[in-house]
Amino acid sequence: MIPPQPALIFAVFSILLDPVAGYANGKVTRACGSMRPQHGHQEQDSPLHNVTVDTSVFKPGSRIKVTLSGTRFQGFFLQARDAENVDGDAVGSFTLIDPEESQLLTCGDVQDSAVSHTSKSRKTQMEAYWNAPSNAPQHIQFMFSVVEKYKIYWVKLPGPIISQTSAPPVTKSPKPTGVPLTSEARSHLIKPFNSTGCGVSKFCVTNPSLCDPETDSQCFFLSFKAEGDSVLIEMSGPSDGYIAFAFSHDQWMGGDDAYLCVAEDQQIQINAAYLSGRTYPDMDSEPVLQDTAWRLADGVIQCSFRRNVHLPMYKSRFDLDHPYYIFVADGEARDGLISRHHSQPLITSNKYVVVGFPENVGGSRSPLLIKVHGALMFVAWMTLVSIGVLVARFFKPVWPDGTIFGEKIWFQVHRILMVSTILLTCTAFVLPFLYRGGWSKRAGYHPYIGCIVMALAVIQLIMAVFRPPPDSIRRPLFNWAHWSTGTTARILAVVAMFLGMDVPALNLPDPWDTYMLTGFVLWHVFVDVVLEIHSYCLINKAEVFDEDLVEILNPLSPVGGKGHSFKKVILTVYICGNLAFLITFLAAINQI
Repeated sequence: MIPPQPALIFAVFSILLDPVAGYANGKVTRACGSMRPQHGHQEQDSPLHNVTVDTSVFKPGSRIKVTLSGTRFQGFFLQARDAENVDGDAVGSFTLIDPEESQLLTCGDVQDSAVSHTSKSRKTQMEAYWNAPSNAPQHIQFMFSVVEKYKIYWVKLPGPIISQTSAPPVTKSPKPTGVPLTSEARSHLIKPFNSTGCGVSKFCVTNPSLCDPETDSQCFFLSFKAEGDSVLIEMSGPSDGYIAFAFSHDQWMGGDDAYLCVAEDQQIQINAAYLSGRTYPDMDSEPVLQDTAWRLADGVIQCSFRRNVHLPMYKSRFDLDHPYYIFVADGEARDGLISRHHSQPLITSNKYVVVGFPENVGGSRSPLLIKVHGALMFVAWMTLVSIGVLVARFFKPVWPDGTIFGEKIWFQVHRILMVSTILLTCTAFVLPFLYRGGWSKRAGYHPYIGCIVMALAVIQLIMAVFRPPPDSIRRPLFNWAHWSTGTTARILAVVAMFLGMDVPALNLPDPWDTYMLTGFVLWHVFVDVVLEIHSYCLINKAEVFDEDLVEILNPLSPVGGKGHSFKKVILTVYICGNLAFLITFLAAINQI
């Protein structure tokens, strides 16, 4: 993993995705044991499909044709098991008949020991050959699961039993032991959670910080209360789709222990899941949660459940007496399928042990690197560049003879501000790449325009290094190129900033961010217009005063002295206004 500070999730968590229908490609080896689709819904009771075989007896090396048929279905999973131990490992191997509709999977150490679908195209029949191994048990039972659609499926249905020649009767009645995903969630929560006991008897994560879900419907709330060997977990947040949290070893998505409360048909599905990367979460097929309950009212999802501190039988479940970063996210859901989160997930700034010392902590919905990126770009292109351009354009006559290190004052001020802009831009430019680990596909046109601005800034620097002398015949060409490149870069930088305000990772309050940036642009235009009008009036007065335009360059002349004093006042007011906008923007970034 890359930096320790940036909250990359993100994510929980791009949970960061568009709706997906589970394992549409049939790669379901995670379900080899339970044979359960990780869809997070209750299985159906009355099967509409069956499996038939072309013979009821076999011997080692036999090839048995197996046919699954019934109403139209999208997915399936077929295995052969010892009829006297249907919860054991798969037995034998399969050979495909139609490779376009079915594929072989390896369960355990037995190659090609299961058959599944290759796509979610609807079908009514599947055929394959089962090959009996040399060490086959005396009785074999075919077990299968069928998915009609995402929410409708049957798990571990018993198929026909075939026996070896002269085998004794089956001594144990086959009884599949498919288990529900979680204990049934009961809607017995009658009132909102509250923050009573946070930091005293339970560990809490809140956003906004220190909010109370009982009085604030916009409060995201997560609490952990240790009770012996188990932990009571309560989660609440404004959403009509889902809310979720996850434990993570770092601030990057992947390898995380997640828990989701998903709204569906005015009910809440409570599931444990594993985030293996920026993909759809793998719903847990084992009953690791107890005492589940939920409440859905006034646009707020609330759910509670209990889980043990240690779950050694489940590798994807973390021990809760270790420190982790905590993610909190929300988003939309349709038919039980979650989508990418609404906004950047909240991520705690430090690791915490939720069963340790009780605390009431908050978190940030914007990664540190993205905050710094936005702040540096704002300082560079909304403050330094703006002042530098005004100085070069209107203040040459103000300091006609003064020098700093052998150069005129206005030029040195202009150069220092512009070089500082380029240095800040280069620094800010690399931060999003560190944050994302590459190119971002979710930031719209902002990164493309940002790259153009970066290129134009570097071109400006190169042109400035090779600036021809004032009396050179190439000087007019340089002046034109310098002005046009700089103006284009400034315009595109403003466009990039407007687009960047809506990037989810920055998470600035909307529409405040747009109003603030619009106000700043109008402030700059206003000052620019005032100075243009002032310069025009100053020239007219100089013509009347002495018919010599040189007078306006002389700070000792009546016109020049008053005019330059006015410019200094305007520049001072402009800088103060810039600082006010800058402080407001930085304060807003610091709060997210």
